[in-house]
Amino acid sequence: MINKSLERLGKVYNEFPRKFWFVVGVSFIDRIGGTLLFPFFTLYITQKFHVGMTEAGTVLGTFSLFGMFGSVIGGALTDRLGRRRLILFGLVFSAVSTLALGSVNTLTMLYPLAVLIGLLSDVAGPAHSAMIADILPEEKRQEGFGILRVVANVSWMIGPIIGGFLANRSYLALFVTDAVISCIVAVLFYLYMPETKPQVQTLAHEETEHETMLQTFVGYIKVLRDGPYVGFLGASVLMGLVYQQMYNSLSYYLLKNHGVEPSGYGFLMTSSAITVVLFQFGVTRLIKKRPPFLTMAVGVLFYVLGFSMFGVVSAYWLFVTAIVVITIGEMIIMPTSSALTAGFAPADMRGRYMAMYGLSWGLPAIVGPTAAGLILDGPNPNLLWFLGGALTLVSAASFYFLHLTLGKQERFIPQEEPTQPLPAATD
Repeated sequence: MINKSLERLGKVYNEFPRKFWFVVGVSFIDRIGGTLLFPFFTLYITQKFHVGMTEAGTVLGTFSLFGMFGSVIGGALTDRLGRRRLILFGLVFSAVSTLALGSVNTLTMLYPLAVLIGLLSDVAGPAHSAMIADILPEEKRQEGFGILRVVANVSWMIGPIIGGFLANRSYLALFVTDAVISCIVAVLFYLYMPETKPQVQTLAHEETEHETMLQTFVGYIKVLRDGPYVGFLGASVLMGLVYQQMYNSLSYYLLKNHGVEPSGYGFLMTSSAITVVLFQFGVTRLIKKRPPFLTMAVGVLFYVLGFSMFGVVSAYWLFVTAIVVITIGEMIIMPTSSALTAGFAPADMRGRYMAMYGLSWGLPAIVGPTAAGLILDGPNPNLLWFLGGALTLVSAASFYFLHLTLGKQERFIPQEEPTQPLPAATD
């Protein structure tokens, strides 16, 4: 049994280039640093500065708002300067900013730091996604993004445990540890990861090489004129508004309306992470040859069912069931949406397309918590989940419409894999 499992793992390893596995490895190390700090950041704000959730929420909202602008800037710079420089900048800045957050002594100083850090910390986000799209051929991207999701969820199973141990002793230790991890990853990336930005030898590419920085940013107009892609973003925003309630509002709703303690909510999140770790790769292999927009529509239907369940069930085991249903949809949607974004984007505009896709999560992060709070504080909190079911149903219908209108285009038809495996040992 063990030998067969190792044999399967070896086969999977050989199907992907070495550069990809290096990115996976350093991403795992970096995510450990983030996940040991992030779950405790709200507690750090409320306890150190003796404030309530309103002030803490304002700080977190500031991070999200300016992070959205930072991602847009990063998308243009990724296409202009390349992936490697932006990622290295992001890692080094992450270390410096983490230490600054751990050292600040007044809430007043935390707000301008949130603006600066929010703006610059997400600059490297589009570069990470663009690098994966550069490294992997089209037929392997969906699986590649699926593997990254498994790694992210493994880090969520490990990081908070380490973070809880450190937080019990010193919040400053959390910030210092995260900064050290970012520096280690930056050194590894600098030494072993080359630039992956494609050098397409065409007249159009030669023109982009000589465009000004202003022209690079103006290139976002071209992205916004891509009507089908904007439609894809719109459907994704509706989906994101609902999906983020699992992290923003669900814990509050379960405690206030069903008496589920934070530890019970934590088990729900652990159940989701374990489900992803066990089944993500198998699910990705199952769906990779399916029409991508139709796959998105099916995945969102799981959201319709799962989120609607919270409005009608009251038993804890049914809450666990709802989370598992949502996670099944998540395992279908996340790698497919990343691969679709790469399919929409011309090679020389991947950074900007990836940045715009980031807005489909950034905008809900700004609007969603406030809107959900108004509903949860109203006379019928269950309305949040019924409305969420309706929004995801509209999103699923939108993806199905995109399947009908775009599904036959060659760039969105699943590609057959080459008969020879990718040269993992030499690339």
